[in-house]
Amino acid sequence: MSMFYVVCFDISDDRTRYRVAKVLKGYGYRVQKSVFECPRLTEKKLLTLMDRVDRLIDHTTDTVRFYRQCEACLKSFEHVGLGLTPERQSYGAV
Repeated sequence: MSMFYVVCFDISDDRTRYRVAKVLKGYGYRVQKSVFECPRLTEKKLLTLMDRVDRLIDHTTDTVRFYRQCEACLKSFEHVGLGLTPERQSYGAV
């Protein structure tokens, strides 16, 4: 079963930030400079993504956060300004 994740990061080194963003582009789409939306992540894909990111970052200065979004959360999504509403499809229960 797949889930929708919001992934955000704060990475100090330009090269590392570029590499992490490149990995994330393979799993979702960029909605802000350091924020990605990753729909349809299975548990296996999530663990693979986390492992790939974990190998790239400096654990003393960098942080990457993975926020699981349930279907109810996506239904109450709001934004202002540019951007699209996330895809609304059936995601697994939390």
